[in-house]
Amino acid sequence: MSAIEAEGLTRRYGERTVVDSVDLRVDPGRVHALLGPNGSGKTTTVRMLATLLRPDSGAARVAGYDTVRETGEVRRRIGLVGQFHAVDPRLTGLENLTLFGRMNGLAGRRARTHAGELLDRFELSDAADRLARDYSGGMRRRLDIVAAMVVRPAVLFLDEPTTALDPRSRNEIYSYVADFVAEGTTVLLTTQYLDEAERLADTVTILDAGRVVAAGTPHTLTADIGGGLELVADPRHRDEITRILADFGAQPVSGPPDSAEPRATLSYSFRTADIPLLPILRTLDEFGIEVHDIGRRRATLDDAFLALTGPEPRTTP
Repeated sequence: MSAIEAEGLTRRYGERTVVDSVDLRVDPGRVHALLGPNGSGKTTTVRMLATLLRPDSGAARVAGYDTVRETGEVRRRIGLVGQFHAVDPRLTGLENLTLFGRMNGLAGRRARTHAGELLDRFELSDAADRLARDYSGGMRRRLDIVAAMVVRPAVLFLDEPTTALDPRSRNEIYSYVADFVAEGTTVLLTTQYLDEAERLADTVTILDAGRVVAAGTPHTLTADIGGGLELVADPRHRDEITRILADFGAQPVSGPPDSAEPRATLSYSFRTADIPLLPILRTLDEFGIEVHDIGRRRATLDDAFLALTGPEPRTTP
């Protein structure tokens, strides 16, 4: 039995279809990443799976239960960490977790004891008696995740859990996710960090304009993309280089360099593995652009994402 299974999941707002016939299947004890540009329907899909929104058509089962007909059973078996903080900033860390424990059916003394155990496990015990509003961003995000795990869920939804966190806080959350999965929890993750999905996810679904455009393992998705190209050149020529490489089927991967250094590494993705290095070099030379170094690189999820969704954002019709 799948931990998450959706077929034809659709959600409309007026005339606009935000999620369009999405099929999804996630095996138990796995991490599945839901990727897509802003406005592609990721959060709406999560909200339907977590019973916060009813689909207009299609059906979904989470932890073996129908998300519309058996809402209560689904809610008893899931945890949800949304994009906004769920903890009460006016309560301490210990009070927040005790409250979540009581809401999940734990008796008063047991809820408080369990809250203390969780604070110890997730290295928040030193801040147990501090108001959540005085926590750092990373600490409050950790508290959000711990709150969703007060009663260990069969399925945990993490909707962009590491946005705006520093690298150390992100790594801490990666470690927690690995622990949850080792204990049997299934994780559905949405993220804007494709390296995060490549690191954590067993399988991936990419949405664009509300529709599934690709699904598979990170390896199979990147294997379908030809590869990438990196070249070292003066970053002031980046726009001109991008226009030239577009004629060879390339799309830019890296953003504009921040430094004013005379050399920068520029990255591009190709749909084909047959990247014409010599013609590219000759054309750049004809335009007077000096290339200090050039080489192919392994395709990444960034390459797959751009190849499948395009360089410019699209919205649902």
